[in-house]
Amino acid sequence: MFIPVIMAGGYGTRLWPLSRTNSPKHFLNLTHPDETMLQQTINRLNGLNCGAPFVICNEEHRFIAAEQVRQLGSDNLNILLEPVGKNTAPTIALAALKAVKENSDATLLVLAADHVIDNEEAFQSSVKQAYEYAKQDKLVTFGIVANSPETGYGYIKRGAELNHSDLTYFVDSFVEKPNFKTANEYVTSGDYYWNSGMFMFKASRYLEELKKFRPDIYNACVKTMENQIKDMDFVRIDKQAFMACPDDSIDYAVMEPLCNENTDSVVVVPMDAGWNDIGSFDALWDVSNKDKNGNALTGDVKVVDTKNTLIISEDKLVTTVGIEDLVIVNTKDSVLVAHKDKSQQIKTIVNELKIEKRAEVSNHREVYRPWGKYDCIDAGENFQVKRITVKPGERISLQKHLHRSEHWIVVSGTAKVTNGDKTFLVTENESTYIPLGQVHALENPGVLPLELIEVQTGSYLGEDDIVRFDDKYGRG
Repeated sequence: MFIPVIMAGGYGTRLWPLSRTNSPKHFLNLTHPDETMLQQTINRLNGLNCGAPFVICNEEHRFIAAEQVRQLGSDNLNILLEPVGKNTAPTIALAALKAVKENSDATLLVLAADHVIDNEEAFQSSVKQAYEYAKQDKLVTFGIVANSPETGYGYIKRGAELNHSDLTYFVDSFVEKPNFKTANEYVTSGDYYWNSGMFMFKASRYLEELKKFRPDIYNACVKTMENQIKDMDFVRIDKQAFMACPDDSIDYAVMEPLCNENTDSVVVVPMDAGWNDIGSFDALWDVSNKDKNGNALTGDVKVVDTKNTLIISEDKLVTTVGIEDLVIVNTKDSVLVAHKDKSQQIKTIVNELKIEKRAEVSNHREVYRPWGKYDCIDAGENFQVKRITVKPGERISLQKHLHRSEHWIVVSGTAKVTNGDKTFLVTENESTYIPLGQVHALENPGVLPLELIEVQTGSYLGEDDIVRFDDKYGRG
């Protein structure tokens, strides 16, 4: 049995405005109407002899990650929180240290949460093949069988054949992203694979090599895990110790220097399973279902004389006439129009929005919280209107605001309201007023979702104007 380690960090800025800082692409339904990319990653493990997945995500994504794992019917949540991103070498080290503490012979399958794999049978076959070599103390990487000269991927050059019957090879070298001419030569030669970023090895073997090549990363991660704390569904680590950890990828820190030693420890298992990392909108168009004119359409969309175009609309009718090779994305608060061949440059727009401190970089208009969600439906000078949904049995923290007052109007369901020293029920078509500075809380005691409209007024309406006194979700 092995342990899947699913890396769910990162932000996917090249898929803005769908993917945002607080709701990155692996938490979105990009290629499946009923499953997010994280959920697809977990579900494709079904049928393999593996333990419960170990998810590693950023601190700010902890509740959405937990909710998505829970939606799959799992109560065995094992989520480690990274206070800051430090790349894949430290991330995998944290998982390995936790694994060897529980089982010194543990084997890890390291996956990214944002990959598309069309052929799950081929994927599982490659994993089973890799597991046999991992048990022999090999460090296994998965090389994607390249079908085109991609310049956005790193490559793995295969070396001598290890096993003719299953086409496993030793790794000759890891190669940086090439230019188009070089990439074409790689694909033509047949000796190169796309670097998938997926690995399989014993946790102890990875730590052994990391300690040899990057003792600074190894020691920082050991110190980080010494003070881990179990908090509800989450494992919290020593923030200050991890902040001091160097930033590096597993390729640079371990795999490349190990290959440079001419070792027989690193092997590559070829994988031909319809893999795609959805790193841009043109990649999303590639894997999407298309009409007879090559258009991939999602939402309320009408097209005339339109070809090879990706259109996604969340909340309104989008129509096009006489266009070709475009990307059009409409969300509740933003619209993107780009040429499909230029979609990699969207990150330039995102960087400009960051400089301007635009809220659209971080959040969608609809924001998820552990107790439910809210949608900011209108805003202006000194006022803001939200539609709030509280899940059955959940509650908002006991809190107060220093710069705003709030008026709550219940649309459906029943609210249990704490307003100062009074606690009472508010039902449909009823309301209550929360003065500035008043301690208050909101709970849904019923079995149906609670829907209400919140009207905020005040001199400052930012989400950080919250003083919490009691919170069941452990937020400060």
